[in-house]
Amino acid sequence: MNDNKPVSKVLILEDCPAHVEAIRNFCDENNLIGVKVSKSRLASALRSNFDLGAILVSESYGGSVEESTAIALRIHAARPELPIILRRESSAAREGLPAALDAVVCGAYVASDLASLRTVIDEYIFNREYPNALVRGIAELTSEVLASLFSDLGVTTDAPCIVRDRIIFGEVFSLIPLESSWCRGYMMIQAEEQPILDLLNRRETSEGAASGGPADFRDLNSLLGELTNMIWGAFKNRYVGDADGLSHSQVQVPLLINHKQKYISFGSESPHLCFTYRLTDEQSGRVVKLHQRFAFSLSWSPEDFQEFEPSADDSVGAGELDLF
Repeated sequence: MNDNKPVSKVLILEDCPAHVEAIRNFCDENNLIGVKVSKSRLASALRSNFDLGAILVSESYGGSVEESTAIALRIHAARPELPIILRRESSAAREGLPAALDAVVCGAYVASDLASLRTVIDEYIFNREYPNALVRGIAELTSEVLASLFSDLGVTTDAPCIVRDRIIFGEVFSLIPLESSWCRGYMMIQAEEQPILDLLNRRETSEGAASGGPADFRDLNSLLGELTNMIWGAFKNRYVGDADGLSHSQVQVPLLINHKQKYISFGSESPHLCFTYRLTDEQSGRVVKLHQRFAFSLSWSPEDFQEFEPSADDSVGAGELDLF
């Protein structure tokens, strides 16, 4: 894998062991994390994986083309944002497919020639170039903010990931707009409520602080708001620079949030750049996960990207330096 390029997770719906091995090798060579799923566990796999880039399904998955068609239709109805890519037995052409299946797959390939699969992956997942300095820098600055807020916990970062899913992780999230001369969009921090409440309660107990009662959602909201503001400030200092250089485009699109379905749309089909951070309590072994998502849905011009060296004044304002 290219360590400087984000990965993407794909579900592999494949019955043939030989083809599974070929696809596994393809994933290793093309920055994909393949998750093989049996037919009996497909529903639970879709429920537990909210950060997918695509679905790879064979023409005969489940025993027949008819069964593969039914499965593809169910996936498309539940997760229409996910591209479904079909492995055919003898030809990468889509002629002869059932009309219903042809309507929901975005491309086809054969195992003997994976170039067509690479083309579809590039079109639907890796269709944006993210500067290495940006990807690396986001992980660095976010980890530094987390380490400053949770100095008693270990902070680790998973590999950055490209996600087409629109499913929200956890019960609470913060959202803040990002705007510069090279991008416009949003940053979202997502979390499960109870693990962070447990963390706040353990911290108060271990520090022996006077307690006004167990931490509640307001304490969680305050913490998530502080975290988001600190990350946004560090991002602004490092990547936005002079405010006069900002894009002043007035183009806006509505955000759509469906709480029941845990779904969010930023009004764009573009994949999102996502990071997962793990806060580990070394004494108890408990791990709290935070998910960070960047949706550059309003403007994206990586050719104009630049990184700014923070000045002393910026560092003082961000709380990174104290002057006496």
